[in-house]
Amino acid sequence: MEQGRSSLTKPSRSPKQPTENKAAKSPPAPLLQRGGLDANKSVDGERIQKVLARGGIGSRREIERWIDEGRLKINGKPVGLGDRLKEGDHLQVNDRVVHWEKFVEQPTRVLLYHKPVGEVVTRRDPEGRPVVFTKLPKLAVSRWITVGRLDINTSGLLLVTNNGELANRLMHPSTQVEREYAVRILGEVTEATLAKLKQGVELEDGIAKFDEIIFFGGEGANKWYNVIVAEGRNRLVRRLWESQDVTVSRLMRVRYGPVVLPERLKTGEFYELTDKELELLFEFAGMAVEKPAYPAKPEFKARKPEKR
Repeated sequence: MEQGRSSLTKPSRSPKQPTENKAAKSPPAPLLQRGGLDANKSVDGERIQKVLARGGIGSRREIERWIDEGRLKINGKPVGLGDRLKEGDHLQVNDRVVHWEKFVEQPTRVLLYHKPVGEVVTRRDPEGRPVVFTKLPKLAVSRWITVGRLDINTSGLLLVTNNGELANRLMHPSTQVEREYAVRILGEVTEATLAKLKQGVELEDGIAKFDEIIFFGGEGANKWYNVIVAEGRNRLVRRLWESQDVTVSRLMRVRYGPVVLPERLKTGEFYELTDKELELLFEFAGMAVEKPAYPAKPEFKARKPEKR
């Protein structure tokens, strides 16, 4: 199913702010600008959660849990939730040294990866199946974080970033970011079935529904629909159709929030967002825009996976 020309498009609605951001009427705290700490932060330091989230170590919520569990130390002492990292501090996570100073110079990167069927979204697979991370460029600092997951039989758009806070904003259940899928259905689907799927059905983990169902045509026994959901429960799209005894023969994610899968991006290839596209994504996520650290990237250039 072909999509729009641009990598980012205007979504039908902006995400809600996460419930953990209590100051809903005021803008969120600005991110650390590219290029390092400013004068005030060099004196007062920066919250550990922000530094590690930006470096891709984990989301702020995960890191706060680690702090509660006593897994972080600064200069040999257990970390408290309000502690900040200052120049010269020695940080350990699970007794392993973390060179956190590199994270203040780490510019945000976001890749659009066109995941093929047969790959799994994990770093290591005990069954030896191909994993998406082997197809991505290596990072000198931190690690890639996937924004949501796709099961082994689902293809399409997978967002990957080195900014843990951005990933958390885009995945947090309270933000209700739209995910759009192209679905090939085997057989006819009645109007009553479609109405029920939009109204809501009871699944094993609660009520779920499609926010929108658009018929895209098809010949013979196969029919194409585009569906939109605003949550990321495991195999949600498949389970919704299967709850009505409808067989899904192909499933492909074509949009995540404002980001559309480029029609020129072949399976197994990735595309990196330009600085302008990053600005739009930051604004969508309710985060302060970072200043570009490098010259603007080309408008579109698909890249093949690196050989390992």
